[in-house]
Amino acid sequence: MRDTSKLATVIAMLRRKEGATIEQLVKATDWQAHSVRGAISGAIKKKLSLNVTSIKTDDSRVYQIAG
Repeated sequence: MRDTSKLATVIAMLRRKEGATIEQLVKATDWQAHSVRGAISGAIKKKLSLNVTSIKTDDSRVYQIAG
């Protein structure tokens, strides 16, 4: 995977200590929200076998790659 790809951007944001919300990922990639969720579910969880967790906050959900 290229370091400059949008998927690489999503993975880098999910690896941050604070994780990322769908809204932050949409803004960073210029994708629609359903595309970001699909990338997390399909490419990141299933194909790359990365463990993505989510935590519900007061106003949104924060996603993060565990470990």
